[in-house]
Amino acid sequence: MSARRLHQEQPASFAYSAESKARVDREIAKYPPGRQASAVIALLWIGQEQYGWVTKPMIEAIASLLGMAYIRVLEVATFYTMFNLAPEGRHLVQVCTTTPCWLRGSDDIVAVCKKQIADTQHTISKDGKFSWMEVECLGACVNAPMLQIGRDFYEDLDGPKTEAILDAFRRGETPKPGPQNGRHSSEPIGGLTSLKETQS
Repeated sequence: MSARRLHQEQPASFAYSAESKARVDREIAKYPPGRQASAVIALLWIGQEQYGWVTKPMIEAIASLLGMAYIRVLEVATFYTMFNLAPEGRHLVQVCTTTPCWLRGSDDIVAVCKKQIADTQHTISKDGKFSWMEVECLGACVNAPMLQIGRDFYEDLDGPKTEAILDAFRRGETPKPGPQNGRHSSEPIGGLTSLKETQS
C-alpha cells in the first residue's frame, strides 16, 4: 500500500455537531477510565460521516478528547483505508474489485465510474456529487459484482444497472439497496434448488 498523507488543503477548524457529539459521548462511555483511547476509530468514523473526510483539525480535536498524542490518532487515520484523507464527492462509490467481483464483471462497473464520475479514483465529479474508488471485499461475494454508496450495498450489478443507480442518485433519489437482478437476499437466481417442499 502506498503512503497515505493528509490533504494539503485543510479547514481552519473542526467541531462535532450536537448530534455527532452525543454519539461521541456514547462511544467514549463504553470504555473504563484510562481506556478512552479505545474509542479512536469510532470517533474518526463519526467525524468522517459528519464532514465527509478526515481533516487535521478533526484529528487534533479527537486527540484532545481522548487524551492521546496527535501522532497516535494520525497513525490510525492513515493506516485504515476506510478513512478518507481528502475531500470526496457527496456520494462516494466504492467498487469491489476483489477476485469474485472481478470474475463476475466489476471491470464494467469501474468503466461506468470512469465514464460518469471521473477517469481517476478519488476525483470529484464536475457536478460535485460523486467520487469513486476501488476497494477490497465488501462481503457479499455470492452476489458479485457489487458496490457500496454510503451505508448501502448494491449487488448483482452490470454496467447498465450501475448507470441507473448513479442516475437515480443524481436526481436526488436513493435506489433500493441489495440485489439488482430481482433475487431476494442471496438465494439462487433460479429459485430454490433444495427444500422445495416446506412444512406448514
